[in-house]
Amino acid sequence: MGVPRAHKTHGATGRRRSHLALTERQLARCANCGAAVLPHIACSACGYYKGRQVFKPKVKKKKVKK
Repeated sequence: MGVPRAHKTHGATGRRRSHLALTERQLARCANCGAAVLPHIACSACGYYKGRQVFKPKVKKKKVKK
């Protein structure tokens, strides 16, 4: 099993971890319905991508309380 030869300094550890920060997701607006969507992904609300419909979205059925 490998054993570290020397103690890793806080600065060296921080420099290594400098690229691990999370970034906020960049959302775009759907050109068809205006819903917030991820770029380069079809809209889950209306099923459109680049001006054409690529799938029909599922319609949620409402449950009726008796």
